[in-house]
This record gives sequence, structure tokens and C-alpha cells, in this order.
Amino acid sequence: MTTITIDESALEGMESLLGDQFADTLTFCCSEFQRLGSEVLANLGSDNEAAARHAHSLKSNAAQFGAASLSSLAQEIELTLNQGDVATAQEKSQTLDEQVSGSVEKLQVWLAGR
Repeated sequence: MTTITIDESALEGMESLLGDQFADTLTFCCSEFQRLGSEVLANLGSDNEAAARHAHSLKSNAAQFGAASLSSLAQEIELTLNQGDVATAQEKSQTLDEQVSGSVEKLQVWLAGR
């Protein structure tokens, strides 16, 4: 089972920064997590440079919005791809969909409780 970690202090910081736009922005970011995760998986093995770029974007977006474990996984995938270690990147990416969906679910629950 994959552990999903959410950094609530990052979420609270973004909520304070974005104010009334926070909920819509978080919803958009959740859809971006799904899009970027799909792009990583779609490009992995065929266009590793594109996969690394998408993993980089996913890492940054996830970190900003408190999806700590998703950000960490995306960073590991990006790093291994940049090192040319496609096999390890593919191995790490096996839990990417689960990380994305679990993070989105936890973020939506957090938002609903505000």
C-alpha cells in the first residue's frame, strides 16, 4: 500500500496567499496532478526528456499544494530520468497513479473540511 502524505502547512500557506481563489486553484491543481502524472507515464520509455519535464512540473506543483509524497515520488522519477536510469524511473512510476489519486482524494477531503 502506498503512503500518501499531505503537508497541511503548505496548504494553509497557499490558502492564505490565494484567499478566495484558493478552492478553485486547488481544484485546478488536482486536475493538473492527474494530467501531469498521465504525461509522465505516457512518455516514459519513449520520450524520457518529456517524461522528466512533466515529472519536474508535477514535483513543483505538488509541493506547492502540500502533496508531499507525490512531490517526492515525482522528484525521484525526474532525478532517475535525468541520470539516464530509465529502468529505475519505470519501477518508481508503478505507484504514480496511486499517489496521484490518493493525493487528490486527501486534498479534496481537506478542502471540504474547511
